[in-house]
Amino acid sequence: MSDPGNYAGSTDRSIGQLFASATAEMSALVHDEIALAKAEVRQDVKRGVIGSVAFIVTGVLILFAIPVLSFAAAYGIHNLGLGLAWSFLIVGGAFILLGILLALFGWAKFKKVKPPEKSIASAKQTAAVLQGVKPHPRPTGAHAIEHAQGSTLSDKAIESGPVQDAVPSVTRSSA
Repeated sequence: MSDPGNYAGSTDRSIGQLFASATAEMSALVHDEIALAKAEVRQDVKRGVIGSVAFIVTGVLILFAIPVLSFAAAYGIHNLGLGLAWSFLIVGGAFILLGILLALFGWAKFKKVKPPEKSIASAKQTAAVLQGVKPHPRPTGAHAIEHAQGSTLSDKAIESGPVQDAVPSVTRSSA
C-alpha cells in the first residue's frame, strides 16, 4: 500500500506540506500551460510560413505567365488575319489601358483617405486633461537628503529659514 501522507486529501499532512504541494502543482500547471502555448504558436508560425511561401511561389508563377500569355494573345490575334506588329500593339495597348484604369481606381481610393479624426480628437482630449495634472512633488535639496539618510534636517531647515533649491525647474511643453 502507499503512504497516506502523500495523498492531497490526507489529514496527516501539515499546512506547510499542503501549501508546498499546492505550490508545486500550480507551478507544474503553469509550466504545462506555457509549453502548450509555445507548441500552438510554433504550429501557427509554421502554417503561416508555409502559406506565405505558397503565395510567393504563386506570385512568381503568375509573373512568369504574363509574358507567355501576352505572346499567345498577340499570336492569336495574328492568326485572325492581322499583321504580327499590329497584334503586339493591340496587346500592348490593352495592357496600357488596363494599367491606366487601375491607376485611376487607385487614385480614387487614395483621395478618400482621411486623417484619423477620432484618434486625433482623443489624443487632444487626453493632452488637455494631462496639462491640468500637476506632477507629484519630489523631495529636493534638504528634503531629499532627509529622505535618503532619515535625519531631521527639515527641522533645522525650518529653524534657519527656507531652503533654496540648486536644481532649476523643468518646464513642460504641450507640443
